[in-house]
Amino acid sequence: MDPDVRAGRPWPPMSYWAKVTIVVALTLYVLGLAQSVLNIVILVVIAAVLAIGLDPAVRRLQRLGMRRGYAVVAIFAGFVLFVVLFAWVVVPPLVHQVTQLANDIPTYAQRLEARGDWVGRYFRDHDVARTVKDFVANLPQRIASSFGTILGVAGKVGSALFNVVTVAILMIYFMLALPSMRKGSAVLFSPERRDRAERVMDQSIAKIGGYVAGNLVTSLICGVLALLAFSVLGVPFAIPLAMWAGIADLIPAVGSYLGAAPAVAVGFFQSPLTGVLVLSYFLVYQQFENYFLVPKVMQNAVNLSPAAVIISTLVGGSLFGFAGALLALPGAATIKVILYDVWLRGRSEGDSLVQEHLQAELAAEAEAEAGAAARAANRRRMVARLRGAFRPGEGPRPPEGPGPSEEPAEEPAEGPSEEEDRGTRD
Repeated sequence: MDPDVRAGRPWPPMSYWAKVTIVVALTLYVLGLAQSVLNIVILVVIAAVLAIGLDPAVRRLQRLGMRRGYAVVAIFAGFVLFVVLFAWVVVPPLVHQVTQLANDIPTYAQRLEARGDWVGRYFRDHDVARTVKDFVANLPQRIASSFGTILGVAGKVGSALFNVVTVAILMIYFMLALPSMRKGSAVLFSPERRDRAERVMDQSIAKIGGYVAGNLVTSLICGVLALLAFSVLGVPFAIPLAMWAGIADLIPAVGSYLGAAPAVAVGFFQSPLTGVLVLSYFLVYQQFENYFLVPKVMQNAVNLSPAAVIISTLVGGSLFGFAGALLALPGAATIKVILYDVWLRGRSEGDSLVQEHLQAELAAEAEAEAGAAARAANRRRMVARLRGAFRPGEGPRPPEGPGPSEEPAEEPAEGPSEEEDRGTRD
């Protein structure tokens, strides 16, 4: 006899296994559909993360009296203006330098061939100058003959531009509809679980917003430090190259290399020593950013430990490439919020270890909030000092409320007015 039957556990009927088979088949079918539209899902998630990250700026403009739609338009217009300004600063000198480089390559090859060291001997033995001159002269014919390659590159560029435009449009819609989306998501939960669901959503949104803000901070630091390094090393076009390094730093995993490539190339064209110094700077800065700056900033922004930041980025990038590296930290922060609020809080009663862990997490969050408040106060003081420096006639603003040793002046009690007194006597 079947041991399950002897133990009092009868074998499930065939209808049970039919239901299990249908559920497994439907699950596999849905996963197959998700795999086929994975690119669209990733674009939607990226747009949602960017919209949530920019929501604090939208709400700040709303507090200044601007409607939400106008605030979203203002932020998007500012981004477009920045892109246009960057293109206006970078593209004309870039085209000029590339044209000049193409014209001067044979001259550089001849100069290297005239040297008396091993470099000159190598160039003379292999006739590098003539080879380079023939290559530059035949470059238009080579480009015209590789029409298929040109179409392939144009297709990839067009696909990338389509993805960027799609993310931008979805981001605008998400930014406009974010409050209603939050309320609509809360309605899906039962009344007794709605408060917890809203708390989890608010904490997740705060973590994602902190991630976007932290990414902007690291990119700003990258651009400023690159500008200082380029200025010290005497690299031409220091401002546009530093702007590109800061913008490319927004891209996880490969952004630092994309930002470094133009600066290193310009440095080598300036002189071999300058190129080596620029390359060395980026190698050192990459280690500083990966193992100190990003873990420290993201620890305060998303309340993840430095080890968790590094491991999440590596795992996300290995699994899903660029999109995985971009979404790794907000995804890890959201999973942490769900685990702590949904799973651990339900087990906290009677479990001292869980209670201790939750208290430590609350203390870390309180410390991060206190640090954010202190940084905001420092920014307000800096803005006040800048206003005082540019407007010396106004003087510092008086402090709000009485000082620590001042007592508020007592206002005299107002008696009845003359007309009220006359009306009373009448």
